Amino acid sequence: MDRLLENFLNLQVMADALPMVLRGFGTTVVVSVLVIALGLAAGLALAVIRTFESRLVNAAIVAWVDLFRTLPQLVIIIFLYFGMPYVGFTPSPFATTVMALGAVLSAFACEIFWSAMQAVPRGQRDAARALGFKPLRMLFEIILPQAFRLAIPMLTNRAISISKGTALGTAVSLPETLGQAQSFMSIVANPSPLTLAAAFYLVLFLPLVVASRWIEHASAPGR
Repeated sequence: MDRLLENFLNLQVMADALPMVLRGFGTTVVVSVLVIALGLAAGLALAVIRTFESRLVNAAIVAWVDLFRTLPQLVIIIFLYFGMPYVGFTPSPFATTVMALGAVLSAFACEIFWSAMQAVPRGQRDAARALGFKPLRMLFEIILPQAFRLAIPMLTNRAISISKGTALGTAVSLPETLGQAQSFMSIVANPSPLTLAAAFYLVLFLPLVVASRWIEHASAPGR
C-alpha cells in the first residue's frame, strides 16, 4: 500500500505538477468547447442541407458521415497533422485536434439530427402545407423545434464521448491535461501527475455526464 501511495498519490509531486497540469486543463476545456460548438453546428447544417434533396450533395454528405463515423479519432488527428502540410497548410496541434474531433462530432450530429427530423410525424408536415407554410418556414418552425427535443439526449452523450478525445491530442504534442501530466511524470519519474490529470478530467466531465442524464430524463416522452 505504501508503494501504491508513493507512486500514484504522492502529494508533494502532485503539488509540484499542479501549475503545469492546470495549464493543460485550461487547454482541454477550450478544445472541448470548440469541438462541441463546431461539431454540433456543422452537423445541424449538414442535416438541414440534406432536406433540399440534391442527390449529388446528399451523396457527398453521406460519404462525409460514413468516413468520420468509421475512422478512429486518433487516425484522423495524425492524418491531418502530418498530411495537411503536403497541401500547403500546416495546422497547429490545437487546430488539428479541434478540426479532427469537430469533424467526427459533425458526422454523428448530422445523423442524429437527420433521424430526429425524420421522426417528426408526417401528418404535421401535411398540416403545415395545408396552412400554406413554405418548405423553409415549415423546416424551421415545425420540424426543427421538435427534432431538437428528440435529438438532445443523444447529442449530449455523443458530444461528451467525443470531447473526451482531447486526450488524443497528445499524439501531436497538444499541451492538454494528459500531455502536461505525462511531461511532468517523465521529469520526476513518478506517475502521480496522471492521478492529478484524472481528477481534472472528473471535474470537467462528471458534471456533464450528470447533466446529460438530467436532460435525457427531462426530454423523455410525456414530460
